[in-house]
Amino acid sequence: MALSKIQIIGNLGRDPELRYTPNGRPVASFTVAVNQSTKNQQTGEWIESTDWFRVSVWGDRGERAAESLRKGSRVFVDGRFRTREYEANDGQKRLSLDITADTVLGLDKREAAPDGTFAGAPAGAAAPAGAPRGGFDDTEIDELPF
Repeated sequence: MALSKIQIIGNLGRDPELRYTPNGRPVASFTVAVNQSTKNQQTGEWIESTDWFRVSVWGDRGERAAESLRKGSRVFVDGRFRTREYEANDGQKRLSLDITADTVLGLDKREAAPDGTFAGAPAGAAAPAGAPRGGFDDTEIDELPF
C-alpha cells in the first residue's frame, strides 16, 4: 500500500467552484497559493516563491467550503497528493499539483454576530469522534467534472 499525504497552509487564489458529478455527488474545487521565503546565500537577499495547488473537496465538506471560503481566505488543507501532467494551450507539457482534501479549515478570524455567537463552523470542520467519515477511492478522480 502506498500513501501520498500532504498538509499545506496558504491562500485561496479564487473562489471555490461547486459542481456535481453526473450521479449528483458535490465537489468543490479551488486553488491555493503557498508562499515561501528563502535567503540567497551569496547575496543575502530574500527570495519569494509561490507554489500553486489545485484542491478538490468532496461531499458535504465541499459544499461547506464553497459556502464559507472566498478568494484570499487563509486555509489549512490536509489530504492526498497527486501530480498530473497535461499539455498547456502553448503546447508545453506542464505538471499540475492536485490535492484531494480530507480536511479544509479556514484560518481567518471569524466575525462575531451582534448576539456574540459565531456564524457557521469552519469549512471541513472535523466530525465528532465516532462519526462516519467520507471514504475515498480512485474513481472519484475520474468523476471530476473539469
